[in-house]
Amino acid sequence: QVQLVESGGGSAQTGGSLTLSCAASGAIFARCSMSWYRQVPGNERELVSSLDKDRIIKDVDSVKGRFTISKDNARTTLYLQMNNLATVDTAVYYCTAEQDCVIRMDGYSHTLKEKAWGRGTQVTVSS
Repeated sequence: QVQLVESGGGSAQTGGSLTLSCAASGAIFARCSMSWYRQVPGNERELVSSLDKDRIIKDVDSVKGRFTISKDNARTTLYLQMNNLATVDTAVYYCTAEQDCVIRMDGYSHTLKEKAWGRGTQVTVSS
């Protein structure tokens, strides 16, 4: 199973920007549906934005026009560009790769048998 690692979280003020990254050491996400979720303590995880195998993007209404999900051309890193941040965006953000995601690593192709999650990165927005 692949280990996803998020980075780029931190603190920002309202109206500011942060860019989250998600990668798995040495892995190429050859054909993967990937997403960003977030969770506030006491609440369920919320799907924020997804980028599927056919490059179709879906965003939750609350982030439309402010957040942009993308993947680099080498398909090694998933990004979430977050602009015009608001205090309600404060949460732990998680990267996921869906079951059946095809990953190339060490010269071999691997297919995920179950959805993979990163450990999360904290984003704190203050006014």
